[in-house]
Amino acid sequence: MSDRTTTSCSGFTRSEAIRMGAARAGDGLPAIEPGMPTPAGTGLTRRGLLLRGAGMAVSVYGASKLGVDALEEGVARAAATPAGRVLVSIYLPGGIDGMSVLAPTGDPRYATLRPTLKVTSGTAHSVDRGLTWAPAASALATLDGEGKVAAAPAIGYTGADQSHFTSRHFWETGDVGFSSSYGWLGRYLDQHGDDGNPLQGLSLSGSLSPALAAAEVPVAAVADPFDLGLWTPGMWGDALPPFYDALADLGALPTSDPQLRTVRVAAAQAEGVRRQLSGMAGATPATSSYPAGDYGRRLSALAGLIDDDLPLRCVTVDAPGGYDTHDNQAAALPGLLKQTCDGILAFQRDLEARGIADRVLVLVWSEFGRRPQQNQTGTDHGAAGVGFVVGKQVRPGLLGEFPGLATLDATDNLRSTIDFRSVYCGVLEEWFGVDAGPLVPGAAGFARPSLLA
Repeated sequence: MSDRTTTSCSGFTRSEAIRMGAARAGDGLPAIEPGMPTPAGTGLTRRGLLLRGAGMAVSVYGASKLGVDALEEGVARAAATPAGRVLVSIYLPGGIDGMSVLAPTGDPRYATLRPTLKVTSGTAHSVDRGLTWAPAASALATLDGEGKVAAAPAIGYTGADQSHFTSRHFWETGDVGFSSSYGWLGRYLDQHGDDGNPLQGLSLSGSLSPALAAAEVPVAAVADPFDLGLWTPGMWGDALPPFYDALADLGALPTSDPQLRTVRVAAAQAEGVRRQLSGMAGATPATSSYPAGDYGRRLSALAGLIDDDLPLRCVTVDAPGGYDTHDNQAAALPGLLKQTCDGILAFQRDLEARGIADRVLVLVWSEFGRRPQQNQTGTDHGAAGVGFVVGKQVRPGLLGEFPGLATLDATDNLRSTIDFRSVYCGVLEEWFGVDAGPLVPGAAGFARPSLLA
């Protein structure tokens, strides 16, 4: 999958790799291609399996030795703790073409390298007037004009790997190697989280985001907080509350069998998460401002969960669609980009209306950028890409600079001017107030950007 000249991909998501005979990466975790690095958290026990089997879209992962008492104590501690800062990580799957988001229209080589895919109109960046926000990214341009965006126009790492799977693994673990088995946010939660609070790491997806995979503490995955129903034949209406109670009571039953104990605690944990999120069930998403579809629903729900002071710390969301635009880019990319950016603006406006915007930081990333020179109708896998930090407390401007197109790297790709791990270190130290040294391999070697105003 190291792809420098080809113009097609047989599929870039781990779930698609199942069709190609890929090995299952872990119970409940995404699948991978043969020979590629396993996702962070491989081997984690999906402790919500019991309720999954009953039809409930709640899963709790990790902390296999955690007992019901510890869970209840952790939930009580979290409820008594003042609401803190939340990081929302939005992943743009497939490797988005950064030069079609924040376009280097001031570079004389740009039009030559992009004869049919160049951006010809848009909004100038607030700091670097040689960079132009594409029309489809006008929502981010709006936030940039308000001083709420720090943009990295050439973010990546040295020796970029152009495999979707490998590069995404590096971003998820915060380590450009294969020694890290857990996600960078999972490591943060292991050291600074709570062993009884599954909501501290919440993946708004049908499966766990590997970036949240933790070794010691529980984390959760919820596909749709607006719909936490349990679809079981013969169970509806007045029969459901007693059934939920029975699941919770199951976790408290004593047993000397370690496997049975795991199942029972799984029931208690997943039911506990369902109850914490129950205020959203049946609510109406704010569809008037959010884009339609799962992405908009999840961001809308997330704003409500944060406003309810639930003990969230790190939340992951996938942007809609796929950005692996080897061909037909002019038709495929703008719609996806607009939906993604409109969702971020709607989320920010929702937080501001609720008076909680100062508690939330949004990190937007993709596994790599695209090649500066287009192919026939698209762009192939590249190196440096684009990323953003969005929020009311962000120090606006650029993270790194655009390196220009006159001098590319040894593979004729865009050179990175800031390492993604530098941004991770800044998030950990400035936003969460913890030492990045134990959490990001090689942290001492990365200059810290100034992320907050």
